[in-house]
Amino acid sequence: MTREIDLGILFSRSGTYSLISEASRTGALKAIAEVNADASLDVTFRPVERDPQGNVDAYAPLCEEILQGSGARHVIGCTTSWSRKEVIPALERMDGALWYPAPYEGFEASDRIVYTHASPNQHLLPLLDYVFAEFGTRSYLTGSNYIWGWEMNRLAREIGMRAGGEVLGERYLPLGSTEITRIVEEIADLKPDFVLNQLIGPSQYAFLSAMAELRQRDPFFASGRCPVLSCNVTECELPAMGAAAEGLISAGPWFRGQHPALPGNFGREDFGSSLEAAGHASVMMLARLLADAPGAENLPLSDLLAQPRAAAMGLCARTHHTRLPVAIAQVRDGAFVPLRTEAPVEGDPYLTRERETAPTKLRVVK
Repeated sequence: MTREIDLGILFSRSGTYSLISEASRTGALKAIAEVNADASLDVTFRPVERDPQGNVDAYAPLCEEILQGSGARHVIGCTTSWSRKEVIPALERMDGALWYPAPYEGFEASDRIVYTHASPNQHLLPLLDYVFAEFGTRSYLTGSNYIWGWEMNRLAREIGMRAGGEVLGERYLPLGSTEITRIVEEIADLKPDFVLNQLIGPSQYAFLSAMAELRQRDPFFASGRCPVLSCNVTECELPAMGAAAEGLISAGPWFRGQHPALPGNFGREDFGSSLEAAGHASVMMLARLLADAPGAENLPLSDLLAQPRAAAMGLCARTHHTRLPVAIAQVRDGAFVPLRTEAPVEGDPYLTRERETAPTKLRVVK
């Protein structure tokens, strides 16, 4: 007998980071349709959706509304670390769980959250390994003025100093601000080896546009010098960036056109980005954990993840993070071209595991 299970969907469809959240939402809804059409599964999902409209203060009450006003115990959603942290008290009060399908800065392992996109050992550390070897260790750090930017740049500063590097400058912008003139002027003056960019949304688009103009007028920045790096740019934002994205280097679990096919459905060509893939994977993993287990939807998240089938899907019962491949890619002619891919690695949110600084290369594209 098929069980119909309420499933919360909590993504902003407007606001500063709407392109990112819309990609994750698309993946989640695609997976719900696939689950509901799969006769081999004894579960179907009924989406219970709320839209915070980019207002961080709306996430917690809307999450509570989902959990209180329906039978949903699981919510797929949130895009920023700020919004993710906002909903944790609601999850605790209402005995709910969040599946979070966006890259984040690590140093968190909530018993109410499953982290299905990359953490720093799966994006930032491999990216810095690559750029230190290819371009140098003198950096300029910038980001949006909230926890993602602060923490990612803190880590980059510490890692760079251990590698004998130097941070030449560091600046932040309020979410949504496009006042990037001072940042670009400093970069032009300091001439770092690379810029680590943790800006999001319109701030990032304005910054990349100004950097493209700088490359046109200053010979130092032409011909591939001083690349801009990111740990959260995917294909879903390239149309908004246009030609200004050319040369940007990003890290994540998957980019379109990357081969061979990778575990966890991250190699499917019908996904537009890793954000869409992670939204999809969140729903599919939950469906497989609940299938053939009546009442499992009401289990504590820790019990659900303790099942052997969770480990087989790459979910860690101890940290609630996901085993993911690592890829580094560069925008060339409007699309990401993989530069390096690495075998899947466990999420290590507190960076407690030893790792080599020059991981084995599975594929390099010159």
